[in-house]
Amino acid sequence: MQAAAADTPHATVIDTARLVLRRLHESDAEFIYELVNDPDWLRNIGDKGVRNLDDARGYLRKGPLDMYARLGFGLWCVETKDTGARIGMCGLIKRDSLEDVDIGFAFLPAYRAQGYAREAAQATLAHARDALGLRRLVAIVSPHNADSAKLLGKIGFGFERKLALSADDEVDLLAIDF
Repeated sequence: MQAAAADTPHATVIDTARLVLRRLHESDAEFIYELVNDPDWLRNIGDKGVRNLDDARGYLRKGPLDMYARLGFGLWCVETKDTGARIGMCGLIKRDSLEDVDIGFAFLPAYRAQGYAREAAQATLAHARDALGLRRLVAIVSPHNADSAKLLGKIGFGFERKLALSADDEVDLLAIDF
């Protein structure tokens, strides 16, 4: 795995055996529209109000692109090396509601259960520790999202506590210390 400088749009941030994790750009709006409207995303992560490509570009500007500018990290586009297909997102998020940086990931249905999420998440953990100097990461997961909770356990996260992100949204908080 190799980390690269990420100061330009589409810059590769992390390179693994099968994947490239790169900065998202407004030109990824169609991919984002598809991903955030996947039924599993809506059920497990929530409705981001992305109803068209303009909304997707707004989501990118207010989310990942803003976070890159402010913090130097964010959610990254995950592409396969062999075909260049955009298959998901994985990266680091600093939420106002959490003290720690958290890891997030989501993949299109056709690319699940093939080890891509684990490969991307492990590479993201290594990048957080080695390139960014973070010593602790958290993850939030809906209690009914068993697949994500299982993956997080496999890469070293352990249950810390339940957390209410809003009055009607309780999640499990998992953490890992490096």
